Amino acid sequence: MNRIFGKSKEKAPPPDMGAVIKGVDERAESVEQKINRLDKELKKLKDQMAKMREGPAKNSLKQKALRVLKQRKQYESQAENLRNQSFNMEQATYAVQSLKDTQSTVVAMKTGMKQMKKEFKNINIDDIEDLQDEMADMLDQSNEVQEALGRTYGVPDIDEDELNAELEAIGDELALDDDTSYLDQVNVPDKDPGGQKEKEPSKPGEIAVDEFGLPKIPAQF
Repeated sequence: MNRIFGKSKEKAPPPDMGAVIKGVDERAESVEQKINRLDKELKKLKDQMAKMREGPAKNSLKQKALRVLKQRKQYESQAENLRNQSFNMEQATYAVQSLKDTQSTVVAMKTGMKQMKKEFKNINIDDIEDLQDEMADMLDQSNEVQEALGRTYGVPDIDEDELNAELEAIGDELALDDDTSYLDQVNVPDKDPGGQKEKEPSKPGEIAVDEFGLPKIPAQF
């Protein structure tokens, strides 16, 4: 069959976009170098024309300068076209790469979703609720243990009414201790007690005081 119809040619691989862009950029740079050389030549011709008088020689240089300027315009148009081609291919490459990245992102998200569904199958919400309830029970038991360990022993069982009565009695005793009415009958000296003599009561109900002005303690037999 190959002898009759011939062997089909293999399809050439598609051109690499990066290599094509690089080749176009190199061509554009080559054209721009030619433009730079023409700019230098134009400057040289203009300097020469500025020093010359009007005449055939100057007109000849002017015609040459016009030809150089025309070439420069053509090269500028070529360079602009090449730069536009390179820019368009770069934009196309960016768009293609963005689509590839988007596709990769979607595939990764789908894979992650499948993995999440698989992991969720291993989780039972009822088991989690039971675990929480069991943990709460354990904490309650722990509190009960701590309360049991904190119990006191050997404390007598006292009636609360007796305690209240004793508390009121203590309050009365404190009130009696705070009574200072007996001091009203004491003659408090208004001077330095040094050198003061003992004073016997001169009126009924008056208390005898010593040399310091304090109530005199009666002698004991």
